[in-house]
Amino acid sequence: MAMTERERFIATMEYGTPDRVPNHEVGVWAQTKVRWEEEGLDSKLHHWNWFEGDPAWDMDRREYLPINYGLLPGFEEEIIEETDRYLVKRHTSGIVTKALKTGSVGNSRASMDQYLSFPVESTDDFRKLKKRLMVDIETRYPVDWHEKTTGWNNRDHVLVMSRNCGTKGFYWRAREWMGTENLCFAWYDEPDLMNEMMEFIADFTIELSKPMLKEVIPDYIFINEDMAMKNGPLLSPSQYKEFIYPHMKRLVDFFKGSGIPYVIVDTDGNSEPLLPCLMDAGVDGIWPVERAAIDQDPITLRKKYGRDLRLWGGVDKRELAKGFNEIDNHLASLVPMVEDGGFIPTVDHLVPPDVSLENFEYYMKRKRQLLRGEF
Repeated sequence: MAMTERERFIATMEYGTPDRVPNHEVGVWAQTKVRWEEEGLDSKLHHWNWFEGDPAWDMDRREYLPINYGLLPGFEEEIIEETDRYLVKRHTSGIVTKALKTGSVGNSRASMDQYLSFPVESTDDFRKLKKRLMVDIETRYPVDWHEKTTGWNNRDHVLVMSRNCGTKGFYWRAREWMGTENLCFAWYDEPDLMNEMMEFIADFTIELSKPMLKEVIPDYIFINEDMAMKNGPLLSPSQYKEFIYPHMKRLVDFFKGSGIPYVIVDTDGNSEPLLPCLMDAGVDGIWPVERAAIDQDPITLRKKYGRDLRLWGGVDKRELAKGFNEIDNHLASLVPMVEDGGFIPTVDHLVPPDVSLENFEYYMKRKRQLLRGEF
């Protein structure tokens, strides 16, 4: 008998026997969508927010509780300089970037922006920024949210706490406020400010979440961090333990104490040196297990950390740009993880434009067989 999407997710997370593993994916570059349309895809048949699923690709549905954890109000957008080649802009986050126009599709760049300045350069700046992070339920919750709780509590699909990149974590927010380079120095040069930031992030997230969690319990929460690069994390385990861990544990304890069964951390790159801290804080899983990073193989991670650490992702986007045989061999390597459970294979980030439509459709066909245990 076929399971509901929610039953299937829980069975996978609990190392049970699902009818198949959930079919989740992340999304594509805007440039990839253009390529696929040129190769014959009728994009109108597809739902391009893959976090919410896509019936045409047979992806499982997920719904997200609509809580706004962002800046309110945001900074006023401002075009500071524009030429034929680039655009200098202040974003609603307060960050000023310089972006190349070459290869852009809409607002999607073909390369990373250059980051020029950030909204927090001092303790004073941070305290001014906090005024944009008031816990005001009237503005941060939709007006009709009470009316939706009955449907949310009687769902057959997976319900998630806030949208992707909605529940921003400790490193994520500090980096967004200060910039990566400034933040690297701040752990050493401004420990009082960093402690104040970390405490505030936990307090704000907890207080804003309380009203919703009194009426509805989602199936998991993503805490977005992105605190690692290819070779390792952007802060040391000792720094994490000193500044972030006490507040992360407090936050995880709150979410689990409110009934959320799974806390998942989103962090690209090789975050492995921080995994013991995350697991000790109560984190249940990580995503996306980025294969381009050093030693980020889900099978190796499972052997090392066991079933206490669920793993999502782990499909190397670079393999999809090759041939059918390479795709088959790559998916075959994941069979033991699918059979063991606690693993949801997805491409380890957005699908880039070097992946053809033919290759992606083949990947999805073979992946569906993998998820059903027929590979």
